[in-house]
Amino acid sequence: MKIKADRSFDGIATKFQRNIYSSTKGKLRQSVLLRDLAELDILRQPTRILDVGAGQGQLALALAAQGHSVHLTDISGEMLQLAQQQAQQQQLDNVSFEQTGLAELAISHQQRYPLILCHAMLEWLAEPELAIAQLKRLLLPGGILSLMFYNKDAKRFGNILFGNFDYVTADFQVKKKVSLNPQQPLVPADVAQWCQQAGFTLLQKTGVRCFHDYLRDRALQQSHFDQLLALELQYNRTEPYASLGRYQHLLLRADT
Repeated sequence: MKIKADRSFDGIATKFQRNIYSSTKGKLRQSVLLRDLAELDILRQPTRILDVGAGQGQLALALAAQGHSVHLTDISGEMLQLAQQQAQQQQLDNVSFEQTGLAELAISHQQRYPLILCHAMLEWLAEPELAIAQLKRLLLPGGILSLMFYNKDAKRFGNILFGNFDYVTADFQVKKKVSLNPQQPLVPADVAQWCQQAGFTLLQKTGVRCFHDYLRDRALQQSHFDQLLALELQYNRTEPYASLGRYQHLLLRADT
């Protein structure tokens, strides 16, 4: 489905915090991303980081707490306000905030960064392919892009497993939209092509929520979370599991 405009979460920021960030989905995602990023050589010393579509800043603030300088941007003022509140509570003084969209940022922002985070944002944009090139303009030559997006292949797989055949046949078109459910899931092969065309080299691919979303007994997401997380971390870079993650996390290097 083609969306007409980039999505802002003003008006539902607290709902997002409760239903996504504070859930097992959010905790698992945070653990996977922190594990992946911790292995980057660039983060072995204090680094300047740009977080595009930072939302409430959970990951950005965790990296700031490690000593990195992070600039958080988002089109939602409400989301950034929640991030600022968290930064103040954690007494972090190496973070900055800017309410702006990626298109404006790519044109007006003068700084270039060695590391950019862009997580769970592409699927809310009207022109996700264009966003890849815009992100590259904000990177230093040889810089790293941490890109996570909503996987259409995994969404199809999960809905077939749960018997939602009409929904899949209609290519996920429904009359009543769920506000927190991305309306434009992306085909991983398309994203890979966009990244290659923009001048990126793939360093690593990780699945996020490779098993979590497919549990028949959803209660196990809570009751056996530690075991589930351990299995996710063990297998989420191995095929076929990596490609079954509800999200895919790519680490990409900007070619010079």
